[in-house]
Amino acid sequence: MEYLIELGYIGLFVGALLAATLLPMGSEVMVVGLLLNEFPVVQVVLVATVGNVLGSVINYGLGYWGSEFAQAKLKVSDATVEQARQRYEKWGAASLLLAWVPIIGDPLTVIAGALRINIWLFIGLVTLGKLGRYSVVAYLTLM
Repeated sequence: MEYLIELGYIGLFVGALLAATLLPMGSEVMVVGLLLNEFPVVQVVLVATVGNVLGSVINYGLGYWGSEFAQAKLKVSDATVEQARQRYEKWGAASLLLAWVPIIGDPLTVIAGALRINIWLFIGLVTLGKLGRYSVVAYLTLM
């Protein structure tokens, strides 16, 4: 944990960014560690949120620019793609508020890119969800 404190905000930003990609890791432990070492709450929550949202934007880009390539290489049928689109549209863009949820959140952001969801709507909803998550983690840590 001491290495985390030494890295501070840079470590938190990079960790939160990587945690939002398809890499299997979390960032909540970093947030808790910094808060317990008396780093300012607002700065910790904002740095974690910005890093995590940027990671989701990377996923969006992977879906946006890589979906046709992946579909061809993985031999995914048009019917399967259409089924994914219909499922996504059933829940709508509001499902992006759940981009922070483990296991489903990262693929959700890739799918949003593949479906060409408006990037500003994407960023707004993903930011709200992730800011809410880190705010709750901070509150529970410091209460």
